Amino acid sequence: MRLLPGLLALLACTALAADPLRVVSLAPSMTEIMLELQADDLLVGVLDGGERPAALRDLPSVGRQGQLDMERLLSLRPDLLLLWPGSVPPAQRDQLKRLGIATFSAEPHDIDQLIAQIEAIAERVGRAGQGHQYAQALRERLLQLRQQYRRDAPLQVFYQVWDQPLYTLGGQQVVSDALAVCGARNVFADLSQPAPQVNVESVLLRNPQVILAGDQAQLASWKAWPQLRAVADGGLLVVPDKGIERPSGQMIEATARLCALLAAKAPASR
Repeated sequence: MRLLPGLLALLACTALAADPLRVVSLAPSMTEIMLELQADDLLVGVLDGGERPAALRDLPSVGRQGQLDMERLLSLRPDLLLLWPGSVPPAQRDQLKRLGIATFSAEPHDIDQLIAQIEAIAERVGRAGQGHQYAQALRERLLQLRQQYRRDAPLQVFYQVWDQPLYTLGGQQVVSDALAVCGARNVFADLSQPAPQVNVESVLLRNPQVILAGDQAQLASWKAWPQLRAVADGGLLVVPDKGIERPSGQMIEATARLCALLAAKAPASR
């Protein structure tokens, strides 16, 4: 009878080996994290948004951001869903909850939370060792950046998401923390909405030293207000790596490139 527990354990291990975890990623950032953890072999489907990584070219799609194909998702028989709340409409999130499929939901508000969630995802998908090593490397790099780009007086930055209408990022967004890593401050950090709509007058009142946007075309209109510090001092800058808006491990190096840009344009005075 003493052999029975050992036999049961062996059978359980065999079953696990025969039936690997079936994971569906419902956000491009989650898909990227799975690739970073070298756990993309567990993915059986992804929600598309933007350009898909070449390594996952042949993987089934379950729709696009904001348009989840529920029938297609269920046909893939997932054991685990990786969810970014904003990528799936609330009604469909409720439907997923009722279906009882195991779900890992992540919405970090700063880079430390992001790294902790990457480590938690690794543990959830059975790659705890890789996750711990990767998270440790990210934390060390983040500490280096904070020390390298620290400023006594934070650089005041307006991060422009879109120009017509004018959108920015609130203080609870992870990009705001990326700015802080660079020794900068989001001038709309006091707003709690993820992507608040603002107006030109509110930007003029906050008078940022730098305005960041996705391309030069979105920055051109600010030249109509030469009294802005960002205009007067040549602080209209293009975000060097849009990966800073994708909360995955690669965001740390995207932050490093942003820090270097800000430091070159507005050197810290200590």
